[in-house]
Amino acid sequence: MSQSNPYQPPRVEVADVAKGSELGTFIEGGRAVEAGQGWAWIVSGFGIFRIRPGAWIVITIILGVLFIVVGMVPVLGWLANMLLMPVFIGGLLLGCKTTREGGDFGVGDLFAGFRNRPGRLAVVGALGIVGSILVMIPLVLVMGKSLFAMMGGDPSTIVAMGPVVLLGFLLALALSVPLYMALWFAPALVVFREIEPVAALRQSFGACLKNIAPFLLYGVVVLILTFLAAIPFGLGFLVLGPVLIGSIYAAYRDVFHAPS
Repeated sequence: MSQSNPYQPPRVEVADVAKGSELGTFIEGGRAVEAGQGWAWIVSGFGIFRIRPGAWIVITIILGVLFIVVGMVPVLGWLANMLLMPVFIGGLLLGCKTTREGGDFGVGDLFAGFRNRPGRLAVVGALGIVGSILVMIPLVLVMGKSLFAMMGGDPSTIVAMGPVVLLGFLLALALSVPLYMALWFAPALVVFREIEPVAALRQSFGACLKNIAPFLLYGVVVLILTFLAAIPFGLGFLVLGPVLIGSIYAAYRDVFHAPS
């Protein structure tokens, strides 16, 4: 009789890119998973990337150039990027599913979101814009008052305003977390389940709330990988970007679908 090795790490099904062609039974509102899945999502994302690394790198370059060019237009560029981001992400998530199922993945998958529920994905982006503006209001109010006070150049005033400015940034950061939670799974829920944007945001927020522990681990690992990716002139982001997209797909599959 075989005995399991107690020192061997548990096998994580979601990280096995080669197995399974179905998402499995959908779980309304998502489920809670173990904390270690935060690392498993990243491993799975890399597994998806390494199947077609050339295509992923070209897609990352195209998308990066596109967002940089559009973003050069003041205000409108930011709005356009925010509006289109879920559409591109939705298409790439469909590409992740195609890759996992052994299909042909290529640059055209970058625009798959424009052929699959683009209106709903754009609405997700529009709601993200509204949320971002609401998040920035406290920071603008605090920073505006502080910058006006510091324009006099009085050193004591500048020192006194320092904690206020820091408080504004921390408040904006704290308010951003619920927004990111609502947006995280929304494109996947739209393209895979055809869920309405508001309902997708609500389910995404609830699913993230159930999985605070794995997302904390995920966030720490991504922070470290971001630092490492920036060292070689930022070239590491050509790999990290696709891995993160793949990890979003893996997380969605893990949280919202029971293994078939």
